[in-house]
Amino acid sequence: MRIINHKVEGLTFQEAHYIGDVITPEIVVLHDAAGRLEKGNSAAYLASANPGKVSVHFVVERDATVTQQVPTNRRANHAGQSSYHGRTGCNGFSIGIELVNPGKMTTVGELGRSLRNGSYSADKGRAWWGQIFEAGGEFDIEYVDTPQHGAGVWMGYTVEQIDALVALLSALFRDIPTLKDITTHWYVSPGRKVDPGPLFPLEQVRALVLGRDDPADAAAEEGSSLSAINDMMVQIKANGDTLNMRRWPSFNPNVIAAIPDGVVVPVIRSGTFDGRSWHLVTYAGREGWIVASYTSPHQSEPHL
Repeated sequence: MRIINHKVEGLTFQEAHYIGDVITPEIVVLHDAAGRLEKGNSAAYLASANPGKVSVHFVVERDATVTQQVPTNRRANHAGQSSYHGRTGCNGFSIGIELVNPGKMTTVGELGRSLRNGSYSADKGRAWWGQIFEAGGEFDIEYVDTPQHGAGVWMGYTVEQIDALVALLSALFRDIPTLKDITTHWYVSPGRKVDPGPLFPLEQVRALVLGRDDPADAAAEEGSSLSAINDMMVQIKANGDTLNMRRWPSFNPNVIAAIPDGVVVPVIRSGTFDGRSWHLVTYAGREGWIVASYTSPHQSEPHL
């Protein structure tokens, strides 16, 4: 992936209706598209003569498809009233990237309450256009309340979408020497905007692209210890289903594999995070974290 004449080679270029003057980009601002999930829907709206006169440089779909709509050296109308470290008008020095996601949703029905830590949970969310999304299958839905975002139901981002975003950002920061940082709409427009949502792994993306230590990896290592038993093995107990293996010991969108029920895997490390026990295991040539309560110790059969 290379940038040639301010366009990313290999991407579809769908020219936006609203393209401004030449800029020198210094930051990337990430957004939620807050639109329907059907492929191409948000990109078509953002490229059109829409009522809000909004435009953006790139749109990243949930299936990893990326569309460019504004050259990287031209202004797009994505941040609105905004400021970054005392400098106002972020549209004049930023690249805007929209992630296809419904954005903040309202709860449907009553909230559940966890007996473990008293937090609330929801398995359904209603988008602003009325569509109801249910947790499970392709949708990672969670009720979250943060100072930056407020309380609401949020949908996670797919692994493919995050991987595509990281690849795009890596190309931008490699080929545009003036770029300095990756930030969010809620950061540059606090109190006015809340996107991307709290399930977006911002610090992990920044670490991967900017070459900094991944804080989640560091926290996972610091909060866990090497397996106390050499060659410790556990068997997956998922009641006939699969168990998600995650890059970090958290329920943020970081699933890297699904381990079938009954499979036996070796344990490398173990630790407790947010009151829940996790194992770092190896499966299919990869390392990842699984919830320990969905496993049982496995004793190897003795060799006769």
